[in-house]
Order: sequence, then structure tokens, then C-alpha cells
Amino acid sequence: MSEDNVLPENGEEVRKTWFGHPRGLAVLFFAEMWERFSFYGMRALLVLYLTQHFFFSDTKSQGIYAAYASLVYFMPVVGGFIADRYLGSRKAILIGAIFLTLGHFTMVFEGPEPTEHLVYQNQTWDIMSEGRGESRHLFAVDESGKQPLSFSADGAIIGDRANGDTITLPRGEFQTVIERNTFYEGVLFFALSLITVGVGFLKANISTIVGDLYHKTDPRRDSGFTIFYMGINLGSLLSTILCGWLGIAYGWSYGFGLAGIGMLIGLITFVVGKPLLEGRGEPPKELTSSLVWLTWVGGALALLPLYWLTQHDQVVSTTLNYFAPAIFVAMFLYSLIFLRGKVRSRMIAAIILIVFSVLFWTLFEQAGSSLTLYAARNSDLTIIPGVFSITSAQTQFFNPLMIVLLAPLFAWLWQASSRRKLEPSTPLKFAFGLIQVGLGFLVLVFGAKTFNYQVETAEGIRILVPLIWLFLAYLFHTTGEICLSPVGLSMITKLSAPRLVGLMMGVWFLSTSLAHSLAGSIAKMTSSETVGGVVVNPQEQFDTYISVFTNIGLVGVAIGLVLLVCSPILRRMMAGIH
Repeated sequence: MSEDNVLPENGEEVRKTWFGHPRGLAVLFFAEMWERFSFYGMRALLVLYLTQHFFFSDTKSQGIYAAYASLVYFMPVVGGFIADRYLGSRKAILIGAIFLTLGHFTMVFEGPEPTEHLVYQNQTWDIMSEGRGESRHLFAVDESGKQPLSFSADGAIIGDRANGDTITLPRGEFQTVIERNTFYEGVLFFALSLITVGVGFLKANISTIVGDLYHKTDPRRDSGFTIFYMGINLGSLLSTILCGWLGIAYGWSYGFGLAGIGMLIGLITFVVGKPLLEGRGEPPKELTSSLVWLTWVGGALALLPLYWLTQHDQVVSTTLNYFAPAIFVAMFLYSLIFLRGKVRSRMIAAIILIVFSVLFWTLFEQAGSSLTLYAARNSDLTIIPGVFSITSAQTQFFNPLMIVLLAPLFAWLWQASSRRKLEPSTPLKFAFGLIQVGLGFLVLVFGAKTFNYQVETAEGIRILVPLIWLFLAYLFHTTGEICLSPVGLSMITKLSAPRLVGLMMGVWFLSTSLAHSLAGSIAKMTSSETVGGVVVNPQEQFDTYISVFTNIGLVGVAIGLVLLVCSPILRRMMAGIH
């Protein structure tokens, strides 16, 4: 910790700093790092958990994930409003952290898997599963004992394929029957609701306090946010590696439990470090105990609709698909009618860029759903043959790792180009982001079509693709994210009409929520029939991935090129704002 003294605008000499920044930044850095550790650790496992532990279909699992992610990004609009008007950011963060800690630890109570039966003519087998992720194995159990269960295009195969002692149940002539444990399914949705409420109170408000640490003209402000952003990605990197390994190797509860421990550390960090915030984030007016308790009650009551909505993704997606575009149109018309001059053109440019950002995040957010299942089903996860491999959940660490490595390079690149007056405009950066996210899918498809190979296992044929192609897809997605994401919030604050900045920030979060909903609709297109979380027809599933990823890759590149062509017009509309 630095001992330097800093002279702020009022000329008063102030205290010690943390690497030249207010010491409160250290508190917020580590609190947010551990909160993101918990969030992304759980996210890495969630879709695998839904398909393989609760035996939800691909369609239902990816729908649940989409509803949850959409609500997670919608609730900060509500939480930010409550903090701005009543609670203050600090109290809102504390309440959110407690809800989050409870939610992550509730995920630990996974309960037993549902009971699933395979029925053919007059015979019934119990289906037993072993392993998680890409190491999932099924067995058929009857009075004669336990035998391997696998699937092919022909149907279900019971017995050891290696010695040919098998029974084939023709496709379409057998059925599976699931007896669900509704209590533990309820625990799952209650946990997701707690996490959603917690993120709503915490996500936007912790960034607000980071800004409050600095005077608006403080030259350290941007670098402070950069350090804070690195904390987010460091937490994400550590959690996807550790939780993604622990949950697959030892059990879902271990992975979710480690995420919960991370959130608890984040909560303790924030509480202990409160004095270093030096009064930032206090409520706008005196806060009464009755108002605090009312907030707790309101958060608890919000669990009820969230519990229901998380299970009904169609309601969430239908509402967002109509509501969000209506808000975009309303803001556009308001700007057109009631604003004038540069303020109007800048607002319209901001709204147009928000719409393009929806398209980017719709493709980018396949990471937590379809790309995770693709990794489990079709990626060869070997790093060093016979020595070291990773789990399908751990593939999500590619993105934060590359952000940590590449973000400083891009920051230097933008600064260097700016000095030469060559830095791309915000619309150009958005266009580059869209083109790259599309290229990521096209690169993945090229590798999958060109370098796939089949492996015969006791469970049947697996179609595998070298891991490098999934890595390259994430590389393009990450460079696209670096082009678009860091400038997004900055763009909102610079282009919005002064009295509408808060509202436009809410529209930005709403657009992200809509993107997650649309991402869920795309992920559902990749769905395949499963039994016990295992794909019934591997070839059909592989072909589906190729088809969907090709289409969305082409769409991403095409929309990016459209924006590239339109970027000079948008730049003029920004009226001097770069």
C-alpha cells in the first residue's frame, strides 16, 4: 500500500492510497472479485447441472438458464433505483451480498437425482448414472444386474458393445419415464431466486461507489475502473477453473459450495472494509430502520414472482421481446420529438448502438448454455494427451483468461492509435465486435466440419473435435467483447441527454436482459433428445450444432458489416463525441 498523499480539488491533504488510488478501491476490488467468483463459478456448472442432475431436457435447461440470466440483468434496474432514491449504494450492496450468500449456499442442497426408467414392451429397466460433464455414463438395471446403456441412431443399446453381448431397443419403440423429486427442484429455483435478488441489489451499486471514490475530473478515474474491471475478470477466471473442476470431478455440491464460500468472503471483505469507503454510498437522506426492514421484506416478497418466472422462461422471453423493443422505440420517438440539435442526434445514435449491442450479446452469451453443452458432448478436452485434460465447465475460463491477457494490449493499442488520431470510433468498435463474435462461430464450425473424428467407447460412438477450435472461437468472442463492452457504459454516459443518463443506463441493462432472453431462444435450437443427460443420437446432435452455429455466425458477420458501413453516419450523429 502506498503512503503517498494526494491533493484533491478542494486542496485538502488526504490519506494513504492503494497503488495511487483511494483505499476504498481495494475493498470494492476484492468484494467484487469474490462476488464474481461465486457468480461465474455457479454459472459454469448450471446448464450441465440442469441436464445431468435434474434430467431436464436441453430445451428446458437452456430455457431456465435464459430466464435466470435475463432476470439477473433486469433486476439491477430496480436495485439501482431503490439505492439512488432511498437506501444508498452501500446499504444496497450489503443487502444484496447477504441474499447472494444465502442463494449460493442453498445451491449446495442438490438432493438425489430423479428416478428414470426405460420401458420397452413388457420390460422395464432402471436407469443409473455415474459421472458428470463429459464423463457421464449410463447403466440399465434389472433383476439380472447392471449393464452399460448407450444410444445410437438405431435406438437404445443395453450391454457391453465390446464383446457384442447387447440388446437393441429400436428407436421410437421404447420410452423413458421420470419420477421427479419436486422438493429439491423447488430448492433449486428458490436458490436461483435468492441469487437474482442479490445481484439486483449489488451489481449496479458497487460500480456506483467506485465512481464516487473519485472527483469527476480526477485523472485516476478511468484507471480506477480498469483496475476494478480486472478484479471482475480475475474472480471469473479463478472460479471457472476451480468450481468447474471441483463440481465435475467430485460432485455438484462441492462446486456450488466453493462458489458460496467465495461469496461469503466477498461479504466479509465489504463489511470489514467499510471504514475505507469514507462515507461513500450513503443514502440520499436519513435512512430509518423501518425503511431498511421494508427493503428486506420487499426483497423477500420478490422471491415469489422470481421463483415462478425462472420456471416459465416463455413468459420472461415473451415479455422482454415486446417490452424492451417498445422502450427502445419510445426513447427514439421521445428524442426525435422533444430534443433538439446535438443532444437529439447523440441520443438517437446511443439508442441505435444499444440495439446493435443486443445482437452482439445474444451471440456472445451462448457461452453459458449451448457452448458449454457442446464442450461436454463434442470437444476433446485433452490438453496434454495422457497427462492433462480439463472439464467442459472449465472451458468457460478461456474468456476471462484472454481478457486478463489481452485487455492491456487493446488499451495500449487504443491509446497509441489515439495519439496518431487513428483510434476507431465507438460505432466502428461495435462493428468490429459483431464481426468477431460471428467469426468465432464460423471458425468453430470450420474446425468441427474439417477435423472431427469418431471414438468408440463402451457407451457408444462419440464425435469429437480438437479443443483448439473451441479455444479459437472464444478468442474471437473475447477480442470482440474487448472492442464493444468497455466502451458501452462510457458511450451511454457521453451520448445521453444530461437529465436522462440514469434512464438510459436502465435501458442499457434492459438491453442486456433482452439479449440473454434471445440467446436462450437460439440455444434451444441446438437442443437434442437426452436420457439421463446423455444425448440419444450423437450424429444428429453434432449436425444440429454445425447448422445453428453456421447460421448465427453468418448473421453476426453480416450485421457487423452493416454497422461498419453505417458507422460514418453514426459518428456524425455523435456530434464530436468519439
